[in-house]
Amino acid sequence: MFSYLSLGCSDLQRAARFYDAALAPLGLQRCTPGGDGWDDWIGWGTYLDDGREELALWLCKPFNGEPPSIGNGSMIALRAHSWQAVRDFHQAALAHGGRCDGPPGLRLHYGADFFSAYVRDPDGHKLAAVCRGFTADPALSHTPD
Repeated sequence: MFSYLSLGCSDLQRAARFYDAALAPLGLQRCTPGGDGWDDWIGWGTYLDDGREELALWLCKPFNGEPPSIGNGSMIALRAHSWQAVRDFHQAALAHGGRCDGPPGLRLHYGADFFSAYVRDPDGHKLAAVCRGFTADPALSHTPD
């Protein structure tokens, strides 16, 4: 469905530190480090030059030179493979300049298996980490991972 997503940022190096840390628990690594013609871009995910497989999250300074802005109601939800990965995403994001927009937990109103956490990046963009496929057993005092 998507080729790539891009978000504007005001400080590329600050954003890189945030996203490197927050996306690592989700298994996402940079697909380009910047430089070599990509001085104003940094990307995470999969983005092959041949164009066959190109799902990536890119950060850049806006082309028009204006400050970046966030969308009201906009959010990027990223897949996590465990509840612990959701928790680690949230913790890493907060430790690297993000702010909490919803702590890790089950969101039963979205489904019995919808475990997520929500953060804002340093520029205010809303991100979520979501793990589905596990449900909590009320008899257990811990969550599956």
